[in-house]
Amino acid sequence: MISLPNIVDVDIATHIEIHDDGPERSLLLVETADRPGLLIDLVKIISDNSVTVQSGEFDTEGLLAKAKFHVSYRGKPLIKSLKDVIVNSLRYYLRRPTTEDASF
Repeated sequence: MISLPNIVDVDIATHIEIHDDGPERSLLLVETADRPGLLIDLVKIISDNSVTVQSGEFDTEGLLAKAKFHVSYRGKPLIKSLKDVIVNSLRYYLRRPTTEDASF
């Protein structure tokens, strides 16, 4: 009997939204397929774009991960161009195929 690796092949649509949430911050919502290290990777992508993560909540429902972050840029809500950068960065990263270490 052949044992197949425990790989979950799931096609879960990714949804990303950013809304102003008061005079000092924006609310970033991300829904995507869950995987190990996802929360750390999301925070890193946001931070790499000079956006401050003030707080966050993370939840999973089966294979779906839901993240909610309060974010700001220099103590203010994100302007449209920065919202676009964050959304595009997250979409690029979350659509990127994963590779095994031994695949190169």
